[in-house]
Amino acid sequence: MRPTDFSDRNATFAIGVGCKRGCPTEAIVALVERAIAAAACAGMQASLFTHEAKNSEAGLAGAAKALGLPLVFLETEVLRQASLRAATNSPRVMRMFGLPSIAEAAALAGTGPSSVLLVARISNRGASCKIAGRKEP
Repeated sequence: MRPTDFSDRNATFAIGVGCKRGCPTEAIVALVERAIAAAACAGMQASLFTHEAKNSEAGLAGAAKALGLPLVFLETEVLRQASLRAATNSPRVMRMFGLPSIAEAAALAGTGPSSVLLVARISNRGASCKIAGRKEP
């Protein structure tokens, strides 16, 4: 999805998710729920964001459905631009995708150029999660 395709519906909170191939739905749901609680953004408008290469991951689709959240797949270039503001640097993700982080870049891209990270990166059972929100003017 190109930035112009989702920019008008940027979430108030963007939940960036990365996962290993075959990561189970339950692991992703538990991780996202933990991140939402840590960010104190339960019940607020949010969407899940990830890399377009994850579009066949059943665990992500299942987690989005279980959580009742839209799932947006972002192109590498969109994530690359957002990753310029990212603090996380995973050598493994860099080798695989040419990006320092999937979850963090996806969260930042999902809330747009004036977003800030709200919680530290958390990971568990092959998935990672980061939440970003819009910076107040």
